[in-house]
Amino acid sequence: MLDRTIVGILISAVAFVTVYAITPSLIKALTKRNMVVKDYNKEVATMVARPGGPSILAGILASELTLYAFFSSTNILAIIITTSLAFLVGFADDRKVLGGWFKPLALAASALPIILLGAYAQPHLAFPLFGSVKIPELYLALIVIIIPVMGNTVNSIDVLNGVASGFMTIASFALTVCLVIVHNYDIALASLPLGFVSLAFYKYHKIPSKIFPGDSGALTLGAMYGALSIIGHVEIIAAIALLPAVINSFLFLSSVKRIVEHRQIKANPVVHTEDFKLMASTDKSAPVTLVRLILANGPLTEKQVGFVIFRLALFSAALAIITSFMMEINL
Repeated sequence: MLDRTIVGILISAVAFVTVYAITPSLIKALTKRNMVVKDYNKEVATMVARPGGPSILAGILASELTLYAFFSSTNILAIIITTSLAFLVGFADDRKVLGGWFKPLALAASALPIILLGAYAQPHLAFPLFGSVKIPELYLALIVIIIPVMGNTVNSIDVLNGVASGFMTIASFALTVCLVIVHNYDIALASLPLGFVSLAFYKYHKIPSKIFPGDSGALTLGAMYGALSIIGHVEIIAAIALLPAVINSFLFLSSVKRIVEHRQIKANPVVHTEDFKLMASTDKSAPVTLVRLILANGPLTEKQVGFVIFRLALFSAALAIITSFMMEINL
């Protein structure tokens, strides 16, 4: 346990310091190349560097490869490859807006290393109190589904300054705690970098954002989270910790009734008041989203909406931890 503790501190430091140190240089490089987008939630015209995926991936690779040097494992290797492939999918989408079906299909392919390396624990789903449901054939299909679902779910919550990185900081650390509770210490160790990478990136992503994660950043975070949930055999727990983002994705898809890029939606679910607060759109053709529901009671500032989402994330994290205790008792 002492060895794991020392390694955990080391890889956490590597993850945080790498992102913290690299991101300012990435911001300068992106700005110099005019790879910037307008922040539409600012009253004064503001251009923000995008995407931040390269620094997020750098932090994950540096820390996970360090972990792999101490504990050579196909599980760690599967996490690294799946996460890297998801980054490439997102980076391609950052450079050119691709069709709505491109990301789900490409992310599904990103899940294949988990299957090919046999990194998944057991071909069944574990539920609290009710035990495990054995689905040997269907479980492989479920692996292919989980990665695109998790990736796009995190991507869908990336709507305001700091929300995606802050949300993933909360969800990732909750996932680590849950993995410890169910005694999966090796994957808990591998999950630590995700929380610290998200936390370091939040420093530059919070209001006012200096950089946006872009699809490459959001999909990288979501795919790694999904890979950890599969390899750690905590799929249900991970989904609970991610519940606000899951609800957001469900609301969006159920309202637009098709898989489509957010950037291709013409009707905005949120509009601005005269004092530039956020207000729910009255346009019936606008998609329903979590932010739109939060604003149903009246206008709020961007920071206030972000804090509401973070409170929901903390509540979901607490539910996930409670669920993991129930799973541990059942085991």
